Amino acid sequence: MDATSQESFLEFVTNRSTALLRTAVLLSGGDRHAGEDLLQNALMKAAGRWHRIDEPEAYVRQILYRQQVSRWRLKGPRRELTVAEPPDPADGTRTAPATDGTGAAELRLVMRDALSRLTARQRAVLVLRYFEDLPEADVARLLGCSVGTVRSTTHRSLARLRALAPELDLLAASDDERQGQQQPPSRDFAPVEVRP
Repeated sequence: MDATSQESFLEFVTNRSTALLRTAVLLSGGDRHAGEDLLQNALMKAAGRWHRIDEPEAYVRQILYRQQVSRWRLKGPRRELTVAEPPDPADGTRTAPATDGTGAAELRLVMRDALSRLTARQRAVLVLRYFEDLPEADVARLLGCSVGTVRSTTHRSLARLRALAPELDLLAASDDERQGQQQPPSRDFAPVEVRP
């Protein structure tokens, strides 16, 4: 890599690594260390071809998605999630969270936990569709599958997300109320903002 390319690459990493890391962490199920590894590998691959890349951010993001797809296709031990407490009280009742200003942070934590309990493929589809806001055709192209597969995976992923974290409805509703938007809880998780 010549001096001009190296300077351009370092500038790109400095300016865009935070946003790219957010995406990598989400693709890794909320595991920051795995997200950092994913991003580092993507940047190393991009560095070798830097002088030939026209759109660096799109190129690095595509490497991130494809690496994550490769990881979920590898057969190996599955990570299990253990929790100290059951997700719902023993009597099956749920209460709305307190309105002490921590609702947005709690919503992000619950969403991150729920995403980490999805399969890697389900998580990748949801991150690409709703966090990256990509159309179904682009998601299908990036993941190497059909548009129909993206649609069915999105549908199943959202259903599983609702089953894994029913408290998201309550958290989203209480967050709307705090903002003065007195709306009923939404059954669609797409507008929920997720930050690592």
